[in-house]
Amino acid sequence: VNKIDIDITDSTRVPLLAAEEGIVENRLKPLDWRSRAMKVIAQASLLLERLKIKQILQPPIIASVLAMVIGIIPFLKQLILTDDAPFFFVTDSCVILGGAMVPCIMLALGGNLTGGPGNSKLGLRTTVAIIIARLLLVPPVGLGIVTLADKLGFIPADDKMFRFVLLLQHTMPTSILAGAVANIRGFAEKEASAILFWVHIMAMFSMTLWITLYLNILF
Repeated sequence: VNKIDIDITDSTRVPLLAAEEGIVENRLKPLDWRSRAMKVIAQASLLLERLKIKQILQPPIIASVLAMVIGIIPFLKQLILTDDAPFFFVTDSCVILGGAMVPCIMLALGGNLTGGPGNSKLGLRTTVAIIIARLLLVPPVGLGIVTLADKLGFIPADDKMFRFVLLLQHTMPTSILAGAVANIRGFAEKEASAILFWVHIMAMFSMTLWITLYLNILF
């Protein structure tokens, strides 16, 4: 009986010991550089997915950041932006494409307004509140910011046109890119179409009043 118990005990203990030894070996075995690199890449991808970086870094934002980096670094600026630069054809191509920006934006606006203002589910109060906030509340805030920046000396002296452009950007209606992003993402397409429609309609009247005020202040 003792022999049988010993055999049973040994047969049941050997796999467990082997498994434990394997675990210890796996824990002590160092990871190679490929496994570490794949682990770091997986963690970075998970972090970027949680932070929604891919949704934030849209092509216009990437292009703006790249343009600022090129403009700040003198070497890149002389390499691309100057008239005799070896890669000036890139800047020339961008200028040619920029000339067609306004017609393309009008086409994009027309495409965004295909849903029509009547298909929105926002309601009258929400729509009116958005229009008032964008066209009546944002311009005074922009006027205060520009005035404060002028008092602190951040704006070039005696450059009234520069001040006028800064004030005008706070008076413009909602960007058409907002509707384009809504269409690309597939969220609130009809609501974005309705907001763009009514904001651009009411901006014809509000911009006239604000531009008249800015001209009286500056000139």
